[in-house]
Amino acid sequence: MAILDSKGRFFGKINLLDLGAALVILLVIFGIFIFPGTSGSVAQVGAKTVPIEVDLVVRGLNVRDPEQLFNNGLKKGGKTNVIIRNQPYGQIEIKSIQQLPRTVNVFQPDGTVKELPDPKSNNFSADFLLTLDGKAQVTQSGPVLGNSKVKIGMPFELEGFNYNFNATVIDVRIKDK
Repeated sequence: MAILDSKGRFFGKINLLDLGAALVILLVIFGIFIFPGTSGSVAQVGAKTVPIEVDLVVRGLNVRDPEQLFNNGLKKGGKTNVIIRNQPYGQIEIKSIQQLPRTVNVFQPDGTVKELPDPKSNNFSADFLLTLDGKAQVTQSGPVLGNSKVKIGMPFELEGFNYNFNATVIDVRIKDK
């Protein structure tokens, strides 16, 4: 009896094409379950989770009453929803919030420049500084919240019950445990 007959069957029983298809299926199953490759995001590989503080500055937020916003929405010790690069991160704690004074540069007769309080030509614009407190994974390229790297200059979108606005990262501090 020949190993391969005239119809392409091994020992007259198994078709050569069927055997090839079965081997491909077995190799795929073996590859999926035995060698699955890397799983999760790239940021999670070899990273440790540490507490961080992120300072954000908000410039020119149009709001009627900033104090009402601070009392009802953005509170020290409260939480806010953070969206980084259109990817929702989740809630993060507000460590501090500080309203910044509006100033304007005024040229003096002697050629110097003084920064003086704005005469309030626009009463509905506010600037403030926020400090957020969270946990990030630290990788070789910096801290990562969710799947997004946190770097100075990045925009954060803050969202709550009665607000939704953008802020810019001005400082990132990794705290020691």
